[in-house]
Amino acid sequence: MEARGVIPDAKSRTDLLGVTARSASAARALALLAEMRGKGHPLDAWMFDVVMRACFKEGMYCDAVRLFDEMPGSEIEPDQRVYSVAIVALCKLRDANRALLVLRRMQDAGFVPWDFTYNSVVDVLVKEGRMEEALHIKDELLATGKKMSVVLATTLMHGYCLQREVRKALDIFEETTRDGLVPNNITYTVLIRGCTEEGMPEKAYELCRQMRDHGLLPSAYEFNMVIKGLLNDKWWKDAVNLFEEMSDSGIPDVFTYNILIHWLCQHRKLREALNLWEKMNQTGVEPSMVTYNSLLLCYCVNGCMDEAMKLYTEMPEKGLTPNVVTYTTLMKGHINKAAFDKAYALLDDMKQNGVSCNDYTYNTLINGLCMVGRVCEVGEMLKRFESEGFVPTAMTYNSIINGFIKGGMMGSAFVIYQQMCEKGIPPNIITYTSFIHGYCKTSCCDLALKLLNGVRCKGLRPDIAAYNSLINGFCQEGNMSYALQFLVFMLKDGLLPNISIYNSFITGYKNLKMMEEALRFYEKIIKEGIAIDTATYTTLIDGFSKEGNVTFALKLYSEMMAKGNIPDHITFTALTHGLCRSGDVDGARKLLDEMNRLDIRPNVLIYNMLINGYIRDGKLQEAFQLHDDMLERGIMPDDTTYDILVSMKSLKSDSPIDVENPT
Repeated sequence: MEARGVIPDAKSRTDLLGVTARSASAARALALLAEMRGKGHPLDAWMFDVVMRACFKEGMYCDAVRLFDEMPGSEIEPDQRVYSVAIVALCKLRDANRALLVLRRMQDAGFVPWDFTYNSVVDVLVKEGRMEEALHIKDELLATGKKMSVVLATTLMHGYCLQREVRKALDIFEETTRDGLVPNNITYTVLIRGCTEEGMPEKAYELCRQMRDHGLLPSAYEFNMVIKGLLNDKWWKDAVNLFEEMSDSGIPDVFTYNILIHWLCQHRKLREALNLWEKMNQTGVEPSMVTYNSLLLCYCVNGCMDEAMKLYTEMPEKGLTPNVVTYTTLMKGHINKAAFDKAYALLDDMKQNGVSCNDYTYNTLINGLCMVGRVCEVGEMLKRFESEGFVPTAMTYNSIINGFIKGGMMGSAFVIYQQMCEKGIPPNIITYTSFIHGYCKTSCCDLALKLLNGVRCKGLRPDIAAYNSLINGFCQEGNMSYALQFLVFMLKDGLLPNISIYNSFITGYKNLKMMEEALRFYEKIIKEGIAIDTATYTTLIDGFSKEGNVTFALKLYSEMMAKGNIPDHITFTALTHGLCRSGDVDGARKLLDEMNRLDIRPNVLIYNMLINGYIRDGKLQEAFQLHDDMLERGIMPDDTTYDILVSMKSLKSDSPIDVENPT
């Protein structure tokens, strides 16, 4: 056309720019626009709009804004479309101030911004944390007679979540849904993330279920966030229920299973973890190394080492090579079962598989020797590990010191302490706490107190374990006034007592037969919302049973069961003692059935108390039946059993062995 002297009209040039942008690129369209301008062809807003849109579409936001800035030089007034593209491009560049200026120019020129334009400005203001300005723009939109869209509402919710004001985001959600707006996936995603990050797992759970009811499904990432949040807040049953509800949707992935299995394993819920493992295999989700290590941890924590080793041997068949976490977990499991040699043997497997030990592995083995009472072998093992490149740390020496102290070898512990100092490793509060515990354990609370003062002079702050040892030591000595003083000191140091410290007070007062004082601490535990454990209930049951208040002891037992605390053989020993002492031998006999139901093995002391009670009441047949029952259960009678049965006389004490403190 140009060669023949025919000048293309404005529409032809605009069409050519548009098709160039679509079929070639925005850069080619920019070059063509520059060529037209160079040849002196008139340009208009349509041409700028076409090229600016092409630039925007390809993410060339700076070029789009540059073209907008060039329009005044070409004496071209922007139209509604050009203003909109320029504003949105500035928003993409996170230039909120310039976007607001262009918006005002657009309004001053008599153009009404589109919804998309308002949404873009609100979005950039929200991302910069300028919520008040974002809300003002929203009000401007509503003042034009338009309604808030789900996109704008979601953007504002996102803004509040970024400001950690999730409650306000939820208020907008409630308001918009009442007005008939239907939330979309992004709306729910924004709120679920906000609730999870702000520690509101129950609300995230509710939103997740509401989302499903509206025919929408969360992504695996958000779903896993909800599951994790529920588990962190101990709503684990809701987490499992949500997983079950969503399991057929295809959302749960290997990360979902790993999160659930790991939490269940940490909390010793082996049966539930195994159910999930089975479901994982049924649904075709391939377990990862994390899955195997979590399940191994569960087996080891529950003492099921045969099952753990079987699972370990299956890993290579699944194409997984055990790593250092695998081996260290198995080592700890064997050590907890006092099978140190089996733990040590795993070192050879590690070498064969090319897995290197880390500091945690070495420390686990050293600590294991101490735990099984083989502290004297630690020196040789430490030398071997050092030859392999291991550098002992404070944790290493603390394990050895603690091992000697547990074995009652305070002198040897002090020698290791000196070696630690000579090697330039500064002792920490854990080191001193071990010594404090050792002194208290050997009834040398005065030395423990002296050491505590020395610790303070070194600028170290006693931890909860140090206070626990001192308080427990004074409670065992019956020096409750000193124990109470240290409780006050502990509170002044900003430390809150835990169940172990409260149990020390309850045991101390029980030993002094001051059950009213013991009950005060029990009520304090409840008031402070601390979870009561089996030891607390057992100590109280034992104390009230010995005081003759068996009715209250049984009430505590019922409360214990209602709260999910599983009694042990010590609990039943205390109850049996109390019932036999009060003359209710038949009631005590029923406890054997209860123990059988709970899969708790009775001890010989319980049988001796029952046999003694029946002999005292002249019920010889029942006494001999209990003897036969003992043998059937594989519980060997002791000398006391035969003393009662042979003499056919009950012992003078309240029980065959008048246990002062069965707990």
